Amino acid sequence: MSSVLTRSPRAAAPPDGLPPGPRLPMPLQALLWEFRFPQFVERCRQRYGDTFIVNLPVSGKVVSICDPDLIRTVFADHGDRMHAGEANHVLEPALGSHSVLLLDGTEHMRQRRLMLPSFRGDRMQRYSTLMTDITAHEVDRWPLHRAFPLRPSMQAITLQVILRAVFGLREGAVLTQLRDRISRLLELGQASRLSLIPQLHRDFGPIRTWSRWLELRGVVDEALYGEIRRRRAAPDLAERDDVLSLLLLARDEQGEAMTDVELRDQLMTLLLAGHETTATSLAWFFDLVLHEPAVEQRLHRDLAEGSTRYLEATIKETMRLRPVVPFIARRLTEPVQIGSYRIPAGMVLVPSIYLTHHRADIYPEPEQLRPERFLDGRTDTLSWLPFGGGIRRCLGASFASYEMRVVVPEILRRVRLRSASPKREAIRKRSVTLTPARDTRVIADERLT
Repeated sequence: MSSVLTRSPRAAAPPDGLPPGPRLPMPLQALLWEFRFPQFVERCRQRYGDTFIVNLPVSGKVVSICDPDLIRTVFADHGDRMHAGEANHVLEPALGSHSVLLLDGTEHMRQRRLMLPSFRGDRMQRYSTLMTDITAHEVDRWPLHRAFPLRPSMQAITLQVILRAVFGLREGAVLTQLRDRISRLLELGQASRLSLIPQLHRDFGPIRTWSRWLELRGVVDEALYGEIRRRRAAPDLAERDDVLSLLLLARDEQGEAMTDVELRDQLMTLLLAGHETTATSLAWFFDLVLHEPAVEQRLHRDLAEGSTRYLEATIKETMRLRPVVPFIARRLTEPVQIGSYRIPAGMVLVPSIYLTHHRADIYPEPEQLRPERFLDGRTDTLSWLPFGGGIRRCLGASFASYEMRVVVPEILRRVRLRSASPKREAIRKRSVTLTPARDTRVIADERLT
């Protein structure tokens, strides 16, 4: 990959005044972006600087930035000049057109205000026992003395938590059915990257992958709408504290409630964007920590002493080193000055979470796992970006962070793990996330409880 890029001579900027970037054919850039993402963007940053252009099939020319001062410009915008919804439109087949991730302007703010009270930090405490019990049940099923992939188990935990805490489902046939349907939809979507590539939104002769995905999505939709109808009619709706019930009760400034379609799209967003990213963060946490004995030992010691300070710092550091979502995207509705460049309307501006997290001037020796960076409890909102920032900061940030602070200690308390690999996992781009290439293979040596 490096040799491919070195064939493109360095230039201050192309003739149109835009930032520099590789002169490789667009299909080759797309392949590198998709299959060699960390290496490709890091090499571009080294060669062209903190602001560079990549040419991609669906988005067109994408301007990548990793300077916190420039990222401040993005986060300061309230949707007047930069639209995240338009930039994320490729997610619409999976999430739906009313997803809070795909809306801009007043409609985005309306949906965000309706959803935000359900995810306040002080509400998370009530889910602690639920998260602990779900984790314990999953860990007790792990095999001893043989390697297994950890990430699917983390997905099982986080999906179960979403279904119980967000949907308010209790153990039974409805929960099992919805869990199985969602799992199948996710597996097919991840394997094929269908929803992200418009050119694949059709069948190719006997290959009916797109039709199968649509059928699965329809089955999941049927289950979601069924649960919405049942919950609307529940006599105890006003007394329930799960997220779905709170969303059903929420009203905007005009006293209007969400429609069933709006609810479906927000629930699908929480399912797909919520549990998947947290599960991957947990898998990265164990991949990194199990390769650093000193960090692991201190983590055990501090938790045994009743302190969570080092745990919280380690979670932040693993999310820095291995951000699950590698970038943020905004489509410009008017020209914007980014540093010395005037970026025209219509182009996509991409603050790079991955590259910002790996800046040596902000995080010395950025490839090293050093929880000490965050022991003071503080994070800089322009250089630590796993949940984005500005008015588009992830609604579920508190939920995800709290879930990790519950799940990690419960796993460490119940089982002694070691990595099945002598080295850290390679990074693999799946859809819009960066995941461990082999799903964090581990070995459970003994049960501790």
